[in-house]
Amino acid sequence: MREALNIAEDDTERLLVPKDVTPRRRSTKAEQRAEMMEQILDAAEHLFSKHGLYGVTLKDVAGRVGVHHTLLNYYFEDKKKLFDAVFARRAVVTSERRMKALNEYEAATAGKPTVEGALRAFLDTDLDLYIEGGEGWKNYAALGAQVANAPEWGAELMDEHFDPVVLRLIDLLKKALPDCSAEDIFWGYHFVTGALMLTLARTGRIDKLSGGLCKSEDFVAVKERMATFMAAGFLAVCREHATRARP
Repeated sequence: MREALNIAEDDTERLLVPKDVTPRRRSTKAEQRAEMMEQILDAAEHLFSKHGLYGVTLKDVAGRVGVHHTLLNYYFEDKKKLFDAVFARRAVVTSERRMKALNEYEAATAGKPTVEGALRAFLDTDLDLYIEGGEGWKNYAALGAQVANAPEWGAELMDEHFDPVVLRLIDLLKKALPDCSAEDIFWGYHFVTGALMLTLARTGRIDKLSGGLCKSEDFVAVKERMATFMAAGFLAVCREHATRARP
């Protein structure tokens, strides 16, 4: 009886579909799983960006997705595994884009990069994602700022995902500043990434300090200024230390 009913229901569905319309293909289990995974990662990214690793539970994420919290245990062993997956999803994109930009910049300059040019390849490529990528990328930016300032577990994530592209930038800066010490260049990068992470956190402090003249959300304004500002810092520090080192 059930089989007959199913056949009848299938026939009815076919009859209701116009002849010139191709029936929509049903999603496979793999596609459904991938879609659910994206929903979970999006929800977790939003919550983690607002409340941090310790301020969110798997139950919170499940509630935002609209599923029972036991489903999240099917996909992830624990909350830290979910957090790592959220971070890795976009870290791969930004790291690959930066590496490509740095390689293309070096090729375009025939191996003679400038400090600002190298910084723009590194910084502007990333800032474009936050300018053009919508709220999801802005949430990830805030998440990245949290990770960068969590020494007990964040440093390991940053090392894993970003060391190769950071060292590629350092290599270009050494070529642009052949007389500058490696120590000064590494300190310079440290200051660059500190400013970038504060910017990505979008704390709103600059909004208040400037009386609304500057806005934390204005990544376009940041892009126009940051590489130029940081390049001047590199040049000043390297010049100062080179002067002191002269007999």
